[in-house]
Amino acid sequence: MRGNMSAPAVILVRPQLGENIGAVARAMSNFGLSELRLVAPKNGWPNERAWDMATSATGILDKAKLFKTTAEAMHGIHFALGTSARLRGMEKPVCVPEEAARALVQQAQRKKRTALVFGPERTGLTNEDVVLCDGLITIPTSAENPSLNLAQAAVILGYEWLKAVASCKLQVASEVKSSATYNLQLATKQELQGYFDQLEAYLDEVNHFRTDDKKHVMWQNLRTIFIRAALNPQEVRTLRGVARALYMRRKE
Repeated sequence: MRGNMSAPAVILVRPQLGENIGAVARAMSNFGLSELRLVAPKNGWPNERAWDMATSATGILDKAKLFKTTAEAMHGIHFALGTSARLRGMEKPVCVPEEAARALVQQAQRKKRTALVFGPERTGLTNEDVVLCDGLITIPTSAENPSLNLAQAAVILGYEWLKAVASCKLQVASEVKSSATYNLQLATKQELQGYFDQLEAYLDEVNHFRTDDKKHVMWQNLRTIFIRAALNPQEVRTLRGVARALYMRRKE
């Protein structure tokens, strides 16, 4: 943390190896990142091998928070960027690490809580994880050997974060390679989740999705639309009121 600027939380989704969690904690300590959130680690938590690997960064592991789902790990977060080597069938802003760091610093200057989200070592983030993120980060690599391990990715993004903070060369979020804009008063992830839960219940009751096999993709796309809109808290409350009004009118 520099001044009153809050560093991104690091969210590891279903990490497989304790050693990798420890290596990420060590990378975090190198670049001023201190908040670690773990989503359902494959080998349970705490994991002794994580502490063995973390060396001087064991304090980060001691304070790490454990969550059952990625949605729960987003508690208090306004703006999240996920790491992915693959482009998805969703309209998400995609940026390289340097651009991502500038966007994170900009949000932090606006007193918004941010997060970097990493997927499992072998499979990466699922679409259900990605839909919760405001954008994706891709790390350019050689075509001959494109694979990076979890700690390497954390080092690169941590370095870019610290460099962006130190340089203070803050630029508007439109520099991220996307036409998306990020609202100054972003709703938190749990405010959005409350709206999603309400809307999904209403749509299920009117059989909007018709069949279960179509619902997954349709619902994923709907959530992506609302997340991309960068809604503020009042806009979320307005949408919840509209949804409830339409639902109650139907029941009359």
